[in-house]
Amino acid sequence: MTKPLNVGLIGYGFMGRTHSNAYRKAPNFFDLPYEPVLKTVCGLEEDQAKAFAQKWGYESYTTNWKEVVEDEKIDVVDICVPNNVHAEIAIACAKAGKAICCEKPLALNVAQAEEMVAAVEKAGVPNLVSFNYRRVPAVTLAKQLIDEGRLGRIFHYRANFLQDWTISADVPQGGDATWRLDIKAAGSGVTGDLLAHCIDTAMWQNGPITSVSAMTETFVKERMHAETHKIEAVGIDDACTFMCRFDNGSLGNFESTRYARGHKALYTFEINGEHASIAWDLHDLHRLSYFDHRDDSIVRGWRSVHVTDGDMPYMDKWWVPGLQIGYEHTFVHQVADFLQSMAEGKPAAPTFRDALATQKVCEAVLNSAKKKSWEQVK
Repeated sequence: MTKPLNVGLIGYGFMGRTHSNAYRKAPNFFDLPYEPVLKTVCGLEEDQAKAFAQKWGYESYTTNWKEVVEDEKIDVVDICVPNNVHAEIAIACAKAGKAICCEKPLALNVAQAEEMVAAVEKAGVPNLVSFNYRRVPAVTLAKQLIDEGRLGRIFHYRANFLQDWTISADVPQGGDATWRLDIKAAGSGVTGDLLAHCIDTAMWQNGPITSVSAMTETFVKERMHAETHKIEAVGIDDACTFMCRFDNGSLGNFESTRYARGHKALYTFEINGEHASIAWDLHDLHRLSYFDHRDDSIVRGWRSVHVTDGDMPYMDKWWVPGLQIGYEHTFVHQVADFLQSMAEGKPAAPTFRDALATQKVCEAVLNSAKKKSWEQVK
């Protein structure tokens, strides 16, 4: 018999919707030890918090996040707010004994992230960071094939994440809609927002990154701030490219930008090994491209693996083979894995400590770009 698990959500924006949908859908498709109960949502504007609560089925709403953390009825706090308040909320949650799901990146910087890791590990509370792309079935399958040794020794890992939504100089920085362009709220630009996803997936699949050499660029140097309406300097990176070395000896090449006209969310990776290669594209997320040099020469070539069969990761919980799933399902998988891990008393990756490793790479990337030199990852 499943037990109720009361969820408190802090933040009602885009991520608040994806997480809320996941809590509602996960028990419909997965046999879970807990039944998520949408207890309270918190947001800055009372009318918006009330409307969100009514639309998604939360029992109550508030404009004070501390009320969520201090509520003894809340079991899990889900943090879906700008990066600059992750640390304060998460540390308070840990002290209150709450399980925590936090959006990425974990913090503004490594120092904050280390404080968060120390807090959750001291309190012994379940913790998870929402790097959802790990849970795309095709991406999980790629990890499985690598772990099985099908690729052999890995030589190269390359990834990119391209967007185009900030090209116009008229796009403001700051405020609810464009806080990701405000250095004070975001901590960094595409490095923490987009490349963090690529880095997390890469290290999960291919092991630790040990050193980086990066360059960044801010193409629009000044923007109007959405709250002050004053023209202010832009502190975030609009584009970032870096090379790296992995601990296993392989080389990496990563690129991200918000200035790639024609791309809304192009996230791809390719991994080259001694026996085989794998490639994946978010725009075709249910397919995994696979090349195996050990095939007979007359049939050797790239194959497109349609990741929908029941023996593939997560797919036995969904539809019949041939019918695909999408972006929102990654969050459903995330909730299912998190709740199952909580019941078993096991960590649910990526934990805060896993996300700290990604934060360290991001910080090394930014330091490398600033110093124009190779940087060791701490």
